[in-house]
Amino acid sequence: MYNIMSQFSSFVSKPFFIIANNLESWPIIFALLLGIVGALAPCQLTGNISALTLYGNRSFQQKIVWKDVIFFTLGKIATFSLLGGLVWILGREIQDSLISYFPWIRKIMGPLLIMVGLYMVGIIKLKGTVNLFKGSKDYKQETPFGSFMLGFSFSLAFCPTMFILFFVTLMPIILSSTYGFILPSVFALGTALPLILFILIIWYLGGGGVLMKKSRKFGRSIQRVSGILIILLGIFD
Repeated sequence: MYNIMSQFSSFVSKPFFIIANNLESWPIIFALLLGIVGALAPCQLTGNISALTLYGNRSFQQKIVWKDVIFFTLGKIATFSLLGGLVWILGREIQDSLISYFPWIRKIMGPLLIMVGLYMVGIIKLKGTVNLFKGSKDYKQETPFGSFMLGFSFSLAFCPTMFILFFVTLMPIILSSTYGFILPSVFALGTALPLILFILIIWYLGGGGVLMKKSRKFGRSIQRVSGILIILLGIFD
């Protein structure tokens, strides 16, 4: 499964990577394009497909979930800004130390996706006063903090492609540029751009809440199908 996604990622991201290399003298645009390439990296692809499924399904069922998407993006910005800031302040020594943790964090992605999928299917019920979700009579919805943590955790799933893009390709520009401290945030925005564009298209086409207007029962069925898809992504991740 990983090999298939790696080949797909390489094919789709190649044009963006070529353009990015030609715009290296424009650090902000360069970082944004690298982020788009990063969104298509195998380790990020499963998380991004899951986010598209989760927030796309919720937008169709209820209304456009801009707040959740914004906090998901802020979670990604926090992750890459933290990693970039650590290398900026402490130097490449901390970069070598961080590398050893990424394979273990990567292994958490599969179980995390399965948990999200089981929740959407309805097998897992979250109760109590402290959780990442809040319930209502008709549906359950993530809190902003839940979306933030989802974006934060998905961004920690590093693979060789993502490591090369961020640490090998982008970090030298960050360290040499006078405004390099903002480039990790720009890179993170690029990794979230496919999700933002997808939700924007749903909003533009008037798809917000379309399933809720037609049938809540049908909407719940779509949610279960989306949950099963996320579970499968977690199993094969």
